[in-house]
Amino acid sequence: MRRLRAAGHEALFAGGCVRDLLLEREPADYDIATSAPASVVQQLFPRTVPVGLQFGVVVVLEEGEPFQVATFRRDGVYLDHRRPTEVHFSDARHDAERRDFTINGMFLDPESDEVLDFVGGRADLAAGIVRAIGDPYARFDEDSLRLLRAVRFAARFDYAIAPETVDAIHKLAPTITGIAWERIGDEIVKILTEGRARRGFELLAESGLLVEVLPEVAALRGVAQSPDHHPEGDVFTHTLLCLEKLDPARHGESLSLAALLHDVAKPGCAVLQPDGRRTFHGHCERGAVMADEIVSRLRRSRETAEQVAWLVEHHLRHLDAPQMRLAKLKRFLAAPLIDELLELTRIDALSGSGDLATYEFCRAQRAELLHAEPLPEPLLRGRDLIALGHRPGKQFREILDGAFDAQLEGEFTTAEAARAWVRERHPLAPFGTAG
Repeated sequence: MRRLRAAGHEALFAGGCVRDLLLEREPADYDIATSAPASVVQQLFPRTVPVGLQFGVVVVLEEGEPFQVATFRRDGVYLDHRRPTEVHFSDARHDAERRDFTINGMFLDPESDEVLDFVGGRADLAAGIVRAIGDPYARFDEDSLRLLRAVRFAARFDYAIAPETVDAIHKLAPTITGIAWERIGDEIVKILTEGRARRGFELLAESGLLVEVLPEVAALRGVAQSPDHHPEGDVFTHTLLCLEKLDPARHGESLSLAALLHDVAKPGCAVLQPDGRRTFHGHCERGAVMADEIVSRLRRSRETAEQVAWLVEHHLRHLDAPQMRLAKLKRFLAAPLIDELLELTRIDALSGSGDLATYEFCRAQRAELLHAEPLPEPLLRGRDLIALGHRPGKQFREILDGAFDAQLEGEFTTAEAARAWVRERHPLAPFGTAG
């Protein structure tokens, strides 16, 4: 900033970093707004990345750290609900007026410590209000992602959303799916992982956004559960209680998504039994498929989708742990995601009946295993099954798991004996016959 000013240009901290500094929080990054054109910024600094020259945006790399430097501007018409068709380089006041929310529209001179507030951001920060700058309909029409960002900021800071801003969100909620799902997915994950996830999803539901971006989660509302296991109420209430227990310092993206989606298949699996109980047989398996589809729709990584699906599929498996044979229990508790799974089961139980008995059992057994010898490498692999004539599929995994259990229980100790075990236990159907 000193270098920009020495060259005769205005330079100010802008946006979220100013908000965070006023809240006495450590900013995640520092954005700089300046009167200098992007071409001048590139000339003044040896290492720059031109991320949006047509909008006057350059990333400057200083000591390995990226700083976004943007020229003051006014925006023209938005046709794609994301970017203006043209920009007019301007001054700080006009630059503030084209930003999203008042609490994000302030500037700070770090040398004089003066805050430049043209939009009423300090008053809204003090009152705890998320308010669109100017006409909320215009701000949301410019970039529909701001609909989700309003919810995220309100949840993260535990603020209210200004009435006129809420009205605009309600009316414009159906437009949210007109933007890239990757951007939607980023906001959903931030709502889940930045703190106060329950509040975030309550606001998503109240605003009409939830039914647009996650209709499967919105469908959980009103799905009754048996009070003996779920005295808290319907599936949506239970899910909100799970989200309330998410800790940004401990729970990552996959676990947070699994907490949101672990019961997503219950509406389609609900059966009212003659004795009045409500059962949801198969919701773990069906939920895993749905979770994979949802996480993929949100454009998260394939690894994340697979992890979330596995956690959803196995989130009740701990209930069988006390009755498992030792080998099967060892394999279960040695699963790569077992720590995340046990944490999900803890959150799930505390949000329902409160019974942590099987969770505590698994945790104790897991602690013992950590001090025991590590599990051996499987003597039977997928390539062995293919060589024996088996085709990949559901039974393929069942055979491999069963063989590993048998190995752990000492039924065989060599790869040759493992293959013989398969030929005996899982013979192939004769050629030309069914199966």
